This record gives sequence, C-alpha cells and structure tokens, in this order.
Amino acid sequence: MATYQKILVAVDLSSESDLVLQRAHLIAGPKADMHVVYVQEPMDNVYVGIVPQSAAFSGLGDLEAQLGEELKEKLNALGEKYKLPADHLHILHGSPAHEIHRFAGEYGSQLIVIGTHGQRGLQLLLGSTANSVLHGAGCDVLSVRIGATL
Repeated sequence: MATYQKILVAVDLSSESDLVLQRAHLIAGPKADMHVVYVQEPMDNVYVGIVPQSAAFSGLGDLEAQLGEELKEKLNALGEKYKLPADHLHILHGSPAHEIHRFAGEYGSQLIVIGTHGQRGLQLLLGSTANSVLHGAGCDVLSVRIGATL
C-alpha cells in the first residue's frame, strides 16, 4: 500500500493538537510533505449579533492582532517539536472547514488529519468542523478521536 505523501494537519492549537500531529506522523510516509494549519475565525464574525458595536469594542482589531501573535507562537512551538519547516506552518483566516478545503485543494493534499471530540446528540445536529471537513473534502480524511490513546 502506498503511503500518503501530501498531508494536511488541521489543529486547534489546544493541548490536544499534539495527539493529532502524533497520529499524522504515524501514518506519514518517510518522505511525506506535511503542512499544519490553524484557522482563525475573524472575531467580528464570531461575536456578530452577540456583542453590540460600541466604543467598548473599538479595539477588537488590536485584540485580534494580539491573539494572532499568540497563536503564531503556539503553532511555531508545535512545528519545532515535530521538526517542521516554518513555511509548512500556516495560520488561515475565515471559516475553518472552508479554509481547510481551500488549502487542501491548492496544496494537492492526499490526506487531511483533524481531531474530533465524537459529537453526539444536539452537538451532532449542529455540526462540527471535523464533520464539515469530512463531508466536503476532495481527499481522504483521518479523524483523530480526542481522548483515545495510542
């Protein structure tokens, strides 16, 4: 069986991202080209309709920039741990499933690796990023069950 050579790993930069990368490395071929992405949703999209547009939130852009720097540091730390080149670490902006699909298509991914919490009930009806990625991907998807052991 041929191994995957172009792997896209989507992480949420939580402590569970390490497990997702471990699983990606287990399945990767010896010469696999692996890219890691984190998708930052714009704060104004996340809070639209919840937070009133007022002077109190005029600094939202600054807060988003500061968060972006913190996310970049976390992503770089993961990259160093797994010896990934800096140009293989990406912070994307927008809707997570859409951006993961877009990047996978542009990159020519053979496999997307993403974590899931195994949603049930109402959570399943509302959907999840992993579910959206799975059903819209143009390549294989490995869904890593968070909480599972190696």
